[in-house]
Amino acid sequence: MKMLTFYGKKLQNLCSGSYSKISFFFQSTCFLITCFYRYFLFRINSFAFQIFYFVFLSLLGFLVLKSLNPRTEFRPRALDLFFTSVSATTVSSMSTVEMEVFSNSQLLVMTILMFIGGEVFTSMVGLHMKRSKIIKAWKSEGRVTSVDSDPPSPRPSDFLDQIELSIVTIPDSEVPRIESQIDVLSSYNTNNPFIRYNSIKFLGFLVLGYLLAIQILGIASVLIYLAIIPSAKDVLRKKGLKTFTFAIFTVVSTFASCGFVPTNENMLVFSKNSGLLWILIPQVLLGNTLFPSFLRFSIWVLGKKFKKAEANYLLKKTAEVRYLHLLPGMHSSFLVATVLGFIFIGLILFCSMEWNSAALSGLNTYQKLVGALFQSVNARHTGETIVDISTIAPAILVFFVVMMYLPPYTSFLPVKWDPQSQTDCQERKNQRRVGENFILSQLSYLVIFIILICITERKKMKEDPLNFSVLNITLELISAYGNVGFTTGYSCDRQIKSDPTCVSKWYGFSGKWSDEGKVILIIVMFFGRLKKFNMNGGQGWKLL
Repeated sequence: MKMLTFYGKKLQNLCSGSYSKISFFFQSTCFLITCFYRYFLFRINSFAFQIFYFVFLSLLGFLVLKSLNPRTEFRPRALDLFFTSVSATTVSSMSTVEMEVFSNSQLLVMTILMFIGGEVFTSMVGLHMKRSKIIKAWKSEGRVTSVDSDPPSPRPSDFLDQIELSIVTIPDSEVPRIESQIDVLSSYNTNNPFIRYNSIKFLGFLVLGYLLAIQILGIASVLIYLAIIPSAKDVLRKKGLKTFTFAIFTVVSTFASCGFVPTNENMLVFSKNSGLLWILIPQVLLGNTLFPSFLRFSIWVLGKKFKKAEANYLLKKTAEVRYLHLLPGMHSSFLVATVLGFIFIGLILFCSMEWNSAALSGLNTYQKLVGALFQSVNARHTGETIVDISTIAPAILVFFVVMMYLPPYTSFLPVKWDPQSQTDCQERKNQRRVGENFILSQLSYLVIFIILICITERKKMKEDPLNFSVLNITLELISAYGNVGFTTGYSCDRQIKSDPTCVSKWYGFSGKWSDEGKVILIIVMFFGRLKKFNMNGGQGWKLL
């Protein structure tokens, strides 16, 4: 109880004084999202909405970061601040400025950006938008008569919050007309016409509960760990970081798969704190690669006693819900096996090649195992690290590049899809517009971006080939595309022609790029955050 009172006072102090700007930032964000949501909900598609969403948040975050004073006398350039804002919003954790430059207020702003930019949060917003579209569709069909009270139907599955429904029998001849006009009312395969709405509503609140529960548990665990283990708290005290800010920032960043940590060295300074690494590993998995599997498990558990009809619909009619993160049962099971398989391969490879290296020097056997596991888990999409990436073997770097390139829900699925899904897929191919034939694949775009970076940085590649190697550029760009954040950094010791004015900094390799290169990387971060809309690109090309 004393601990809760102590941190309650800490939170109260954080919300006073200079934090009025943060409050203004949060209120402005909510206001604009609400206005945009109400006006454009039925006028633009999801892709255009998310483009506006991420661009606006990045611009607003940049303006607020620029208005707040940094902790040190050094003031980052406007481009670097905008780069940081984009990196936090797209949960990429690419950095061109040392993290300890930012003040406590700026760190809290970045925390908000990471929270509302994370995939779990944005997908939850998408579910509530889909629910609103269903209400709009019912109103256009004359099936909603009032918005003042609950429906009079006594059946739990017919419940519709804040809406009074007039249930009518829809002739079979009218169903195709409804499906052709309003996509969100398609695929009614149940006796209850409102089960899809109720299920999506249930799923939306379940995702919200999942989002808050996992992060609150993580923040509490980090705070308890820091209170118990003096060595971890000493690191924060020496760096002048507030414990509460560190806990919130790190857990939100880890769950959102961002990888930002308030320290310059990322998690390198906590390499011996295995308990803290164990706390963050579940946050990495539950917020990214294993989210669909645990979401399905949560639906199954709650369906045992609560919302049985909705849970049954979500588990059996997964395709009709059209929620990217709700996968069929077989797919979810194979996803778990695939994720654990990739982690095991990474763990074996890392231990076999780096066990006695300088990267893990000073750690005992247990700490090395936990550190290697932490590194393997983060290789997919989070990017937190306990080692200097530039010091590890090139073979591991190539493995990391492959892991960062793979989408989060990549799985080995040796099963045949049902004929209906194959038919639907074929129909979508037949209806594909001519312009889509000219859309390239993800890999093609990445090759183009790598070539552009090699052009903008060609002078530095010639003068400083060890730092500006093609492998380092590729890893940096794939890391930005995968929204991971792994970077080899820049070292003055690797310069062929020694520069006495060179000072090694704890920020990403892209911090030494030209302004043109940074702009290209900003585009790559946006492209990577929205890559789910182009996963089928390049189908116009046939490689024979």
